[in-house]
Amino acid sequence: MNIAAIKKFCHSLPQAKNEIKWEADHVYTIGAKMFAVAMLNRNAKPVVSFKVDDDLFLQMSDRPGFIPAPYLARAKWVQVTDLSRVSDAELKALIRRSYDLITAKLTRKLRAELGLTEFAK
Repeated sequence: MNIAAIKKFCHSLPQAKNEIKWEADHVYTIGAKMFAVAMLNRNAKPVVSFKVDDDLFLQMSDRPGFIPAPYLARAKWVQVTDLSRVSDAELKALIRRSYDLITAKLTRKLRAELGLTEFAK
């Protein structure tokens, strides 16, 4: 999967927004909260970061091609540094799970305003 495919997938999620931050990073948000960040690393290789379930963080961080996400590891985010280590289907599922985790943390009022009523607390 490349940056364009990640961008297309993230935009397909309900109410997801994208903006460029930190000069070159594609930041995807729901209700102004980040759920994924895609960028090119120093070697011009695409990498993507996203939140994972707390109980899976250590397991995911130890996988080949994955690391704790810089600056976001304390919030249980991982970064995929080698996209060839994960299938497109699995990467989409991981990003979707991150989106779901972040959406579930939004206030009930904001979820209602965004039309995301399927996410109950």
